[in-house]
Amino acid sequence: MANNCIHVGDFKNLSLNTKKGVEGGKNLVVCFGEMLIDFVPTVGGVSLAEAPAFKKAPGGAPANVAVGISRLGGSSAFIGKVGDDEFGYMLADILKQNNVNNSGVRFEQNARTALAFVTLRADGEREFLFFRHPSADMLLHESDLT
Repeated sequence: MANNCIHVGDFKNLSLNTKKGVEGGKNLVVCFGEMLIDFVPTVGGVSLAEAPAFKKAPGGAPANVAVGISRLGGSSAFIGKVGDDEFGYMLADILKQNNVNNSGVRFEQNARTALAFVTLRADGEREFLFFRHPSADMLLHESDLT
């Protein structure tokens, strides 16, 4: 996780609109990487196969860190790629609603937003099933950042 967050001064070619992101002299923490939709069981302690139904939730560790920093009073931004689809726009809007600078979010027309089914089983083990063939977050290139 720590490898996905940087201080904005460490990223020389970053074309991120930081007017909104840096207020009152706060340092801006930029998180980059995946942002996806998690589908979690509506009941706890079951395997994915045993889940009767799933609820969607925003996910992706770097995006979660950016939101957490903002909720704790810090200044954060997210850089990443999502699909040019309803889930992608929903995720970008969730960042904005949580006061995360989302001007570094890119929308990919040739791939969808990643989906992950995730559960915490009764034995305490996490279980993941990702849908990426590839997904938009895997298609972020250096040229997207300029």
